[in-house]
Amino acid sequence: MGFEPESRLVDERVESRINTLTLEQLEVVRRGAEIIKSGGLVAFPTETVYGLGANALDAEAVRRIYETKGRPSDNPLILHVSSIEMTEDLVEINWRARMLMERFWPGPLSIVLPAKEIIPPRTRGGLPTAAVRMPDGAVALALIKFSGLPIAAPSANISGRPSPTDAETVRRDVGGKIPLVIDGGETRFGVESTVIDMTGEHAVLLRPGGLAKEALEAELGEEVLLPQDQKIIKRSPGTRYRHYAPEIPLILAAPGEIPQDAQNWAWMGIAEPNGAPAKKVKFRDAEEYARELFRAMRALEKSGVSVIYAELPGERGIGLALKDRLIRAAGK
Repeated sequence: MGFEPESRLVDERVESRINTLTLEQLEVVRRGAEIIKSGGLVAFPTETVYGLGANALDAEAVRRIYETKGRPSDNPLILHVSSIEMTEDLVEINWRARMLMERFWPGPLSIVLPAKEIIPPRTRGGLPTAAVRMPDGAVALALIKFSGLPIAAPSANISGRPSPTDAETVRRDVGGKIPLVIDGGETRFGVESTVIDMTGEHAVLLRPGGLAKEALEAELGEEVLLPQDQKIIKRSPGTRYRHYAPEIPLILAAPGEIPQDAQNWAWMGIAEPNGAPAKKVKFRDAEEYARELFRAMRALEKSGVSVIYAELPGERGIGLALKDRLIRAAGK
């Protein structure tokens, strides 16, 4: 009972986000909700990247997500919710996980917890756990609330490609395969949610993302551990296969480490590189680097260069998530 006031605050945050939508936007979202309820797929914006959503409780609808993306079927999906009450129907919530929900939801935080039988094995990749999150975006929250269903949604791109951060990229990747792409403009974070496992005695960071590890540690009052067991890592999407890769090679390099004989190359990073790149994308800071990372990859792969050299950031704040995406994009 002591948690109820905080849970109501989460509901109020959700309502305040939804209330920012125009009548025209609400009409499009209601159409999307009808598609979700009928077993179809809808691409929609969140604060992190665009998601490809379906009814998380409909195994056949979820199968269509995997088919549309070309995604391995053992790669679990995150369930998107619009209330803690909806979450309680899906997973077993311990008090520490609830504390994080009440503090950081809506927001870029996915929490792995023991799954209830209502979630089809296909949605959770055959695992006994499931990841749940409440996105901090008006369109996403309204879509979930109007459908009355948890929405399973990986990024709305072909599996392995850079995640989409605008609707036009979604249309190029999967637009011809689904009935609706809801355009909500460019996303705010540009990298996916942080995934944290709360099933054990200690919190374990499965995937760094839009919420900094330091913020979680401050709230929990303890160190958030890094995974040591591959079985635990598998509980998070985006951790078992090469992800986020452009069509041309991406090589990780410090600004002064570009080979002297490099030809027709591009640079992407915060610092100024040595040499003379054919194309150069420089960011003001790690936040802009993360927000524009996937868009920059897609632009450079189409620019005519043969290879991208990318600078690794520091590991504090969003830098940890940014580093993770760059390493996976490079196939390391």
